[in-house]
Amino acid sequence: MKEKPRRYVMTARASAAEATKARIRAAAIELYISQPIERFTLDEVAERAQTTVQTVLRGFGSKDALVYEALGNMAADGVVLKETPAGDVAAAVCAFHDIYETMGDLVIQRLGDEQRRPALKDSLDEGRRNHRDGVRKAFASQLQAARGAWRAQLLNILVVATDVYVWKLLRRDMGLSRAAAEALVCRIIEGVIRREAHGENSVAELVGRRKSAS
Repeated sequence: MKEKPRRYVMTARASAAEATKARIRAAAIELYISQPIERFTLDEVAERAQTTVQTVLRGFGSKDALVYEALGNMAADGVVLKETPAGDVAAAVCAFHDIYETMGDLVIQRLGDEQRRPALKDSLDEGRRNHRDGVRKAFASQLQAARGAWRAQLLNILVVATDVYVWKLLRRDMGLSRAAAEALVCRIIEGVIRREAHGENSVAELVGRRKSAS
């Protein structure tokens, strides 16, 4: 009979400790989104997580280790690309921008830190693979309709057109509304597919012309 209360207390403590670690990870991510790792302190993390620096260090060892673990957890959990109707370019673009509107700034921050902090590379590479796989799924009908070498080219074009850097250029650098940004990306994608389907100025032809001209 004495074992049950003891187990309950231990379970409650473990749950409380995990909840504290979750708050610490969330606080670190919030700070990381707004500034590089070097510019915020563990004191700020602890204050935001409503705990102490000693607790942060006991749970994670260092600020860098904390940030890497928090980012790694996010990458492992992933962000699910919502299902879209087959062939619907606008819906597919909207699905990618749904993700970027939520965490695009964080992804850009991580990409900017990649060269200085090699420990981020694995999670970023996983994100790149996930994006490519998402493009294959979202634009499956367009890719299936493509023939020969054009299919591989089209996949690369779609990966670029729906990339987070394009979202950043349109939304952050150029200040376009979300609707305007998505409409522009759709026009790029639809224009490329339509021209190739009609044999008008295909990407392969344009590349060939540039090579011959040079």
